Amino acid sequence: MKKAALIVFFLIGIVVIIDKLVMPLYISQGNAKVVPDVLNMNYEDASKKLRRAGLTAIKSYHVKYISGVDANIVLSQMPEAGMEVKPGRNVYLVVNKLEKPSFPMPDLLGRPELDARETVARMDLKLQNVQTSTVTKYEENGRVLSQSIPAQTMVRSGSSVSVIIGKFEASPEGMKKVTMPDVLGMSLDQARQAVADAGLSLGKVTTEYSASLVPNTVISQKPAVNTYVSPDQAVELTVVTSE
Repeated sequence: MKKAALIVFFLIGIVVIIDKLVMPLYISQGNAKVVPDVLNMNYEDASKKLRRAGLTAIKSYHVKYISGVDANIVLSQMPEAGMEVKPGRNVYLVVNKLEKPSFPMPDLLGRPELDARETVARMDLKLQNVQTSTVTKYEENGRVLSQSIPAQTMVRSGSSVSVIIGKFEASPEGMKKVTMPDVLGMSLDQARQAVADAGLSLGKVTTEYSASLVPNTVISQKPAVNTYVSPDQAVELTVVTSE
């Protein structure tokens, strides 16, 4: 332990000596230069200003892309303005990255609106449009029903996305809505039963010839799957015929 402590004190002493004695002596041997302030300047102009001061500009990049910031504007500098340095010293100028990074679009479906907004902001995306759509299930109230950019689609920082948020409205008696079941791929008898179980009535049934599909199979339905319809809404089906 004593040996480790001695090593630490020794290293601290070296740092202090370099900072307080070596560097001032090093600078005093030449004409010390004061680093000018080039923050928020165009990189080319900042480079010229440093060159006139006898210093050398080195372009560096910010650790992450910052949306809405020009890639030629100096965001920070090292050494900082006002410091005395040796002539010819490199001054690192940090600018924004040239290209927006790309990443998979997050899945917002089912998330509460606040959570979706925070996720979009954290991912450096822009929530361009928020619309509401009436829902009859209370658990969908205030949650994302759809998003304009599908999840896992590659997007770039600053991209705009729109969402639709559910808004619960209790249906008055007599105006109750039911969800249209998915009967695609069922036989006509199975589809008829599913429609009846949902509290709907079967309407017009049309046929369409196909040599590759199973006869008497439902290939089209109207209204579409999962749409909200009135109980008295007639459901129209199209089934396959082999003749």
